[in-house]
Amino acid sequence: MKPLKAPWPHFGGKSRVAEVIWDQFGNVPTYIEPFAGSLAVLLARPHEPKFETVNDLDAYIANLWRSLKWDPQGVAEYADWPNNEADIFARHNWLARRSVFRERMCSDPEYFDIRAAGYWLWEAGLWIGSGAAILPDDPGTHSKPKNNPNGIHGLVFRERYLENFRALSDRLRWVRVLCGDWSRCLTPVELGTGLTGILLDPPYAGNEYVYGEQSVGVAHEVREWALANGDNPQLRIALCGYREHEMPSSWTPYDWKAVGGYGNQAEGRGRENAKLERIWFSPNCLRPMSLFDQAA
Repeated sequence: MKPLKAPWPHFGGKSRVAEVIWDQFGNVPTYIEPFAGSLAVLLARPHEPKFETVNDLDAYIANLWRSLKWDPQGVAEYADWPNNEADIFARHNWLARRSVFRERMCSDPEYFDIRAAGYWLWEAGLWIGSGAAILPDDPGTHSKPKNNPNGIHGLVFRERYLENFRALSDRLRWVRVLCGDWSRCLTPVELGTGLTGILLDPPYAGNEYVYGEQSVGVAHEVREWALANGDNPQLRIALCGYREHEMPSSWTPYDWKAVGGYGNQAEGRGRENAKLERIWFSPNCLRPMSLFDQAA
């Protein structure tokens, strides 16, 4: 499998440790990602996929992946637009007022909107800060649009963006994209397909809102689920966090350093948080010891 990248800069993604995660999961027949985000780990999978399910509570993220899956050309036509601040306001307001959109996304697993996907993708690469496209229900304040080197506005991506969109479409062809609560894709029915790798990358403890959705306590709920299911020999689980979890000794910790995003500038909070990243691997993951010699 050729590794792919998301077409927008997603702070909090796990692209830097995707190889570590797949080393621990191995070639599992089933893969589930309840907090999809940029799908950095799925897109870096080195094996031919079989059964894959991803989910994101943010309707705009779920819509982007559904739209790229079924109509990459249509998304490209709406996302291909100059860096214009006035258009950011116009498109942002158009997205923010679509109250029916979320209901359709959550109730109809086949529904998608290529215009919303293109607008969102275009804006997500330009507007970094409070009130960005990933917070469509809260216009808030904003910083000036960026010339971001990553994502669709970056030189490397935009030179071949339609080709990249089509590659993403091919990769997502058999991926099921859900939009709703994280636990919906971890029911007994979902987990009854044999050996399964599960990437749990919830909003980290202390983040009250993520993507405009209240997320207080989600990290702890996810931890409790992981503890309750970690000894299942059919499950290989990776739990991500800021070292806030207390996990049993049977789980193997792996510490790593994230880029830190825009908060990494000057003395921003991202600079410190980037040093606190940890992944806990459940007892039934594959664990070559040399891989974890660097873990604290």
